Amino acid sequence: MQQTKELINDSNLISRDLSWLQFNHRVLDQARKEKRNLFEKLKFLAITSSNADEFNMIRVGSLYNYLDYGNDRIDYSGLQVNAFKDELLWGLKEFGKQQNQLFLDLKPNFSAHNFEIKGYQDLADKEKKVASKYFEKTIFPMLTPMVFDSYHSFPILMNNILIFGVVTKALKSKEKKKMSFIQLPQNLPRFFEVSDGNKVIFVPIEKIIEEHLDRIFKNVSIISTSIFRVTRNGDFTLEESEDIEANFLEEMKKKLKTRKTGRVVRMEVAEGSDPWLVKQLKKRYEIENENIIISPEGSLVDFTCLWQIVNHEEFNSFKPVRPTPARPVSMSEVENQDMFKILKDRDILLHHPYNTIEPLLDLLEQAAEDPHVLSIKLTIYRLAKESRVVEALLNAAEHGKHVSVLFEVKARFDEENNMKQAQRLQKAGCFVIYGVGSLKTHTKLLLIVRKEKEKVNRFVHMSSGNYNEVTSKLYTDLSLLTSNESYANDVQEFFNVITGHSMPEDYENLITAPTQMRKELIALINQERSNAEQGKPSAIVIKLNSLQDKDAIYALYEASKAGVKINLIVRGICSLRPGREGLSENVTVRSIVGEYLEHSRIFYFHNDGDPKVYCGSADMMVRSFDRRLESLFIISDPLLKQQAINILSYNLKDNVNAYEMNEDGSYRHLEPGEEEPFDIHQEFYQVQKEVIMSAALTGAV
Repeated sequence: MQQTKELINDSNLISRDLSWLQFNHRVLDQARKEKRNLFEKLKFLAITSSNADEFNMIRVGSLYNYLDYGNDRIDYSGLQVNAFKDELLWGLKEFGKQQNQLFLDLKPNFSAHNFEIKGYQDLADKEKKVASKYFEKTIFPMLTPMVFDSYHSFPILMNNILIFGVVTKALKSKEKKKMSFIQLPQNLPRFFEVSDGNKVIFVPIEKIIEEHLDRIFKNVSIISTSIFRVTRNGDFTLEESEDIEANFLEEMKKKLKTRKTGRVVRMEVAEGSDPWLVKQLKKRYEIENENIIISPEGSLVDFTCLWQIVNHEEFNSFKPVRPTPARPVSMSEVENQDMFKILKDRDILLHHPYNTIEPLLDLLEQAAEDPHVLSIKLTIYRLAKESRVVEALLNAAEHGKHVSVLFEVKARFDEENNMKQAQRLQKAGCFVIYGVGSLKTHTKLLLIVRKEKEKVNRFVHMSSGNYNEVTSKLYTDLSLLTSNESYANDVQEFFNVITGHSMPEDYENLITAPTQMRKELIALINQERSNAEQGKPSAIVIKLNSLQDKDAIYALYEASKAGVKINLIVRGICSLRPGREGLSENVTVRSIVGEYLEHSRIFYFHNDGDPKVYCGSADMMVRSFDRRLESLFIISDPLLKQQAINILSYNLKDNVNAYEMNEDGSYRHLEPGEEEPFDIHQEFYQVQKEVIMSAALTGAV
């Protein structure tokens, strides 16, 4: 263990997976903050559980792709695959302990907030009768016991579903004990709800089932019951198909099924589970104690179920009231709601959720009805379940407009919804493209073509976020609406490249992946380094979700060594190590984690006093540069450029939601101290044009 720590500390890079674990700790930290009420704390606990599920399926799953096939690798941390597995699984196990302890610490406060979580035996007699009736009428008909013995093969237990392991033995028989499994129904709420007049009582349905197992296992002795949950490897990549149109959706459906049958990488079990059963499962799934998370007595297996409590209408009054969205800065005095007229007069930079997504939806819905609109082209990565975007596109198709949609059906965990919506559009007559070969289309672009008298005008939207009206209220994102011909030429060219067989010319306003993005961003970094070496002012400020690309990181290291001041605002994974002597003394890294999910990407380069500012969909990751269709767009309008600079300035000023990264990869939460608290998740609702115009990245240069 000591040697492992030394290797990790000696490396100039930080493992993306260990860095992600630090991020989830920051999310869990939100559930400890005194300023949050109980329901907000439970929300963040549920989020960490969802995060951990995805991480185990994808990242730990990817690790086992190496282990199971005897392939080695050296992680950024300097560790070989087996040593790294031990370090990562130990960290995940410790994180699970912290989750469970936090839940147990919060539990005594439930009653004061008009609810409780109770087991069946803790209910009053009247409540037990209601719960038993629910079992007989609803739960019991859905349960299917699956025995494993010499006559029955081991059943395929589903991914991330609660499962009862029941050990039984025949009465008055020398027959060996057997184990059976019952999977809890996926389509029932985790909690059965009853009211005692004063509060809502949430009864985990596994507690109700456990009490009535004798209805399922008759005339045998039930030796033990254990509740557990398995997480399977969900990491897969689609192979390129020579016949995308004919085979792509079927290939997707086949691959999705592997998530249900992939190798087990984690098992969560309730404390006190039958040791013999657990031993058999470990042997069957080829896992060790390090893969097992134990939920202590009084806790829960799987905290994602807490959403049922957090979103319960009984507790709506406890939900934080968010301020009314502000008008976009460049639309502050506009009364006209005709988006075509507005965009012919000015560009608009939307900063969600502080600005509503309505101007974009208005543009799409007006385009669908407008007789002068000829075509709409759009890339889609993630959608709301009840999507106004899809409805607008369907309406446009019904009005005879040409609608082209590049649907990324490989958007992780949204594949099924995307396939469903894509097929709706295709049936309505839209031209639908299901991704581009093996590349994932992550860029967010919209192009509307409108004939106005003898002239054709084009209207463009480019964004860091998805065309999703639900997440636009929860994620911070930036998007540009414009009718500028220069932007329109670039976006139309990019659509021709990604939907046809075309080699792009140089773009005037876009940096795109997978062809040029790494090269061009590194060139911008190197220019700042060159300026510093010549004694000119220099600075780099970058805000993104993740920083992991080795080439980009070493370019930043070289710029730091030349004296460039570099401020990085990285929400999640950061493989760069800041503040290391002789390497990165001039680099600071901070992470903003709070009420909203920080999702915007902004790249600022001082450029000797004539700043270049880019926004877009891409992080500085290998997958973004090499395996995705991505785009960053330059902000040229002086007011909107100042708006982006002010966003960076506010992010560097925040002392409520900010965590600063230490040289060893750990983080410390920043406190206001004697300063006034500055919470960007509040301040951006109040920002004024005068403040924006005077914004500067003080201290960065």
